[in-house]
Amino acid sequence: MRTLVSSAREIVEPWVDAVEMLLPSDSPADSTIHIQASRRAMACEFAVKYHALDHRDDLFLAAFELIEEIESLLTVYQPRSAVIEINQSAAKGPVVVNAELFSLIELSQRLFYDTAGAFDITSTPLSRVWGFFKRAGHLPSESEIADALEHVDGQQIELNLTERSVRFLRPGIEINFNSIGKGHALDRVAQRLEEQGASDYLWHGGSSSVLARGSDRSGDRSGWTIGLRHPLQPELRVAEIRLQDRALGTSGGATQFFEREGRHYGHVLDPRTGWPASGVFAATAIAPSAAEADALATAFYVLGPEGSARYCAERPDVGAVLVTPAPGKEEIEVHAFNLGPEDWTPASEVR
Repeated sequence: MRTLVSSAREIVEPWVDAVEMLLPSDSPADSTIHIQASRRAMACEFAVKYHALDHRDDLFLAAFELIEEIESLLTVYQPRSAVIEINQSAAKGPVVVNAELFSLIELSQRLFYDTAGAFDITSTPLSRVWGFFKRAGHLPSESEIADALEHVDGQQIELNLTERSVRFLRPGIEINFNSIGKGHALDRVAQRLEEQGASDYLWHGGSSSVLARGSDRSGDRSGWTIGLRHPLQPELRVAEIRLQDRALGTSGGATQFFEREGRHYGHVLDPRTGWPASGVFAATAIAPSAAEADALATAFYVLGPEGSARYCAERPDVGAVLVTPAPGKEEIEVHAFNLGPEDWTPASEVR
């Protein structure tokens, strides 16, 4: 496998190092030569792996520019963006937005209702009061959580399809796409690459958002194989997932957390209660789009195995793998939904 650098802004590194929670499985040596390149955006590393024989270097590297454009549209960490404008004005009256942003808000709202509020793009006040918005953990008081919850409610977003506008029905509501933005960026990249005739590639954003197209052209050619790391023993895998023309998102509390008096507080917050979700080590969603996979991974982490099972029962095109503590033991349990033998291999069968 060879790497490619297009400018000083490209950071190229071995794929296994670029991925933290997920990594491609080792495959037998063959004649396929892969190219990989990465660049930092959306506060994480985006990386792509594709085939040298396709001679599409410029095409794939140009995709990083598109990711940066999307970041400038969605960010809430810069002085100006379309989302910041919405947050500043939508409680005063309808704000007309472009088609891309309106479509993303529509999807987010559909997922809000479909997950009974487990995924909610208005949860920023909770992230702020818990200190996760600035990556500085803080244990809030009950009254601080209650005050934050007054401004967390996806039902307070009103969309006008005809005018393509967004309005907040309550002052203090704000939106944030942290749990769906990386996936959306990967979907846009895939759309652009498809229009330009590209195929057979694997993208990831921050190792928690993965999008696959075609095959890695090795082995059984059934797609790309992704390994899910064991949450307690990261040198091991709990399963391998095969992706072909699908996307995967994973969510867990191990990347951002703090501890107080021996208790662990993770950054994945339940927008319905105001407290960090618990009872799940990691949640992985497999969906047709990367935006859906991103959002559903967060929702499944909040919902736990029972709620995730109910959701998947209504969506046969969505799969899930949840890793939870085993009752009374320092071990894990793996719960899988809507995944057949062609989609995944549990750890007991991984060679």
